[in-house]
Amino acid sequence: MSSALKDAITQFIEANDSGGDGVFSTGIDGLHIMRSTEPKMPHAMIYRPALCVILQGAKQLMLNDRVIDYAEMQALIISIELPAAGRVTQASVEKPYMAISLEFNVGMMREVMEQLEGPPKPTGGAQLGIFVENLGDELADCLLRLTRLLSNPSAIPVLYPAIMREICFWLLTGPNGGEVCKLVLPDGQTRRIADAIRLLRDNFAEPVRIEQLAAAARMSPSSFHQHFKTLTSMTPLQYQKQMRLLEARRLMVAGHANVESAAYRVGYESASQFSREYARMFGTPPKRDVTEMRMAAE
Repeated sequence: MSSALKDAITQFIEANDSGGDGVFSTGIDGLHIMRSTEPKMPHAMIYRPALCVILQGAKQLMLNDRVIDYAEMQALIISIELPAAGRVTQASVEKPYMAISLEFNVGMMREVMEQLEGPPKPTGGAQLGIFVENLGDELADCLLRLTRLLSNPSAIPVLYPAIMREICFWLLTGPNGGEVCKLVLPDGQTRRIADAIRLLRDNFAEPVRIEQLAAAARMSPSSFHQHFKTLTSMTPLQYQKQMRLLEARRLMVAGHANVESAAYRVGYESASQFSREYARMFGTPPKRDVTEMRMAAE
């Protein structure tokens, strides 16, 4: 199954980019394919709830003070929106890193869970909203059929929903169904923290008010703070800071702002403080970092 999936991914990349490296969008919303012939430096971004599978090579995800490694035929399952930095750790021309990621359709997952005769029970206590499991044959088969759909765009709207429902089924009934189901339980801690994260994301340039975020999560401030840090490995203030810096980087790379205007647009009152925190997160001052990113994209 793994060789067939690798072949399907390789055929898609060669048909769309002559076998080059990069992140490839597809005709399916939320489905992306990655390929690299060399290890990569850490790349920070916002990870949305998704299934991320490595078909060849290995990757490392750095989440504040946590490091998560996963490799060939393993799946990274993300249940909550998280800022993190990922880097390819194993890749070569002979054996390029290849991976596929599929964002979850939360509404569809909820529908599937409601139809299960014996729905999974959430595991006790709050845990980090991201984990690794080995890829089972059933999920691998679903991803293979999903990839093969890409060569026949007219089939996607007809067949994709059924395959996505099947993916939801295998995840919910798999070994970590008790964790996956937390993504859709309307009154579960994961969903309530996700509501607070949505408020934080929509107002990230504003000062953080823990009481307001706790109210959105329907928790006391102390309980909210504890559950937020358990799920994300960071405090709300640290989370907001990473979101601000990622957005500022995006604005500068796109040419929509210089260092000073980007700092103020994302909520900083001091451009010098912004530059210090930017260099701490990305390893280099903003001007140099943006220049290097633009050169790498050419």
